[in-house]
Amino acid sequence: MPLFSVIIPLFNKENFIETTLKSALNQTFSDFEILIINDGSTDKSEEKVLNFNDNRIRYFSKENEGVSATRNFGIEKANGEIIAFLDADDYWYPNHLENLFQLYNQFPECGLYCTNYERFYNTNNIVKPFFVAIPEFPWKGIVKDFFKSSYIDRIAWTSAVAIPKIVFNKVGCFDTKITLGAGEDTHLWLRIALKYKVALDTEISSRHVLDAENRISLSNTLKRKFAKFDEFKEEEKTNLSLKKYLDLYRLEFAIKHKLAGDLTTFNYYIENIDRKNIPFKTKILISLPVSILQKLFSIKKYLERKNILFSVYH
Repeated sequence: MPLFSVIIPLFNKENFIETTLKSALNQTFSDFEILIINDGSTDKSEEKVLNFNDNRIRYFSKENEGVSATRNFGIEKANGEIIAFLDADDYWYPNHLENLFQLYNQFPECGLYCTNYERFYNTNNIVKPFFVAIPEFPWKGIVKDFFKSSYIDRIAWTSAVAIPKIVFNKVGCFDTKITLGAGEDTHLWLRIALKYKVALDTEISSRHVLDAENRISLSNTLKRKFAKFDEFKEEEKTNLSLKKYLDLYRLEFAIKHKLAGDLTTFNYYIENIDRKNIPFKTKILISLPVSILQKLFSIKKYLERKNILFSVYH
């Protein structure tokens, strides 16, 4: 049996899957299998995958159910002791699995293993994350406070984590009620981090691709089912860093819904936020009329295309 099972959910990524799959096959660490689960693609994604001839690849095809159900399908079929995820439009550097293996060996008590990553907007705009209260590179170790360290950029990102398969038996898999990238991964990291230690290697070994083709538009907000985080309210009462971490997500989801004109859901999220956890500039933003907020975010998108990035959440 392989040590790692690499799960790649695939839906209409014909322009990316070849590069992604090559990056997974070209790892310096060799003890792994790759499970590609085609979630009902309607483009040439399947054709691209079937052109590969490598016995480490296991290919599955099923009806479209969404990314959570697709990852869960992969977890169920996996033979490996450790599950690593790779989205079909992202990229691993050759040392990625090796770095995860070293973390696993050094900190076997952990339930979540994370490596650093870069956010790729275009060749002129590649951003390195900032983690609160984490030493500068090079550093690897157990994260003292997973939630606090994720206030600005998230320590756990799907294509840069690994989880022992046994952990899923304790906390469950991805919540299929959350859809279209609306917090299903965050929901799982939360459940793990509340029960297990989290290890991090600050060396960058993967790339999160965020070009225009891959980004979910705000126009799809009303079609998505977002995480509500209601089941964590008891823990929030005594864990202030968890409370702030969740409030930052609530704030992000609230703004998305206001931009989409859904004021009912906007108010739901806002009412569950401790106002002390909202930055001053963001308090001003959320008080603006929808039309003005939409214009400001159009300007933000324009600036992003000019490689000028900033966040309204911190």
